[in-house]
Amino acid sequence: MLATLMGGLGLIVGSFLGLVSLRLPKGQDVVVQRSRCGSCERPLKPWRLIPVVSWAMTRGKCSDCGAAIPVRYPLIELAAAAIGVWAALRFDDPAWALAGAVLGWQLLLIAIIDAEHFWLPDALTLPLFLSGLFAAVALDPANVQSGLQWSLVGPLKTPLIGAAAGFGGLWLLAFIYKRLRGRDGLGGGDPFLLGAIGAWVGWMGLPSVLLWASLSGLSLVAAKVVLRRPVAGTDRLPFGVFLAIGAWLTWLYGPLGLGVTG
Repeated sequence: MLATLMGGLGLIVGSFLGLVSLRLPKGQDVVVQRSRCGSCERPLKPWRLIPVVSWAMTRGKCSDCGAAIPVRYPLIELAAAAIGVWAALRFDDPAWALAGAVLGWQLLLIAIIDAEHFWLPDALTLPLFLSGLFAAVALDPANVQSGLQWSLVGPLKTPLIGAAAGFGGLWLLAFIYKRLRGRDGLGGGDPFLLGAIGAWVGWMGLPSVLLWASLSGLSLVAAKVVLRRPVAGTDRLPFGVFLAIGAWLTWLYGPLGLGVTG
């Protein structure tokens, strides 16, 4: 039952994520402005806002002008639904499942924008950081037992240290690399992203995040080699995508996959 609810919620959230991933890089409003066809600019009818189903019913075309609707939209919706189901199957506690899904949905949006634009906006990494702090307080066992009389000092210690370690560690690494090589090795937003992730996984989870991220990045490079795609040492990789993967797996299964989260 919980998995079904989380999957349905994921479809709705995914529809919004697809919108944000398109508008935010363009500097467009993501809340007030109605959804429109990217070709004819006509506002979408209410039934066309139904995730996945509306795309399938129109065979991936605008019902007004017939222009093709990118398949990225239903794919994002399905990915968000999968995140919701995965979180529900991983955690029996609805609060933990919801927190995991919220983390996964934020990471999905961040990964999409970084993959497409090599950009990690503060408008996404700051909410990720703040939601990590809130999750730490809300999910703290002592606070759960005390109802709404929450304590902040104890629960916030680990995420704040994690955020500082994540940001500081990656910033220092980027600084040293630039001093030695004379060029940037990381994007300017990567330290902020790892800092926000540190608020979710704590300092103990950061090595696991970096390990998963490195393995994911190496897997992509290996796949390119196998497929005989050109690979150069100066190729840019959206490291935020791999950090997002590492953060999600670490949150679900704990540091180094030991299953201690939750």
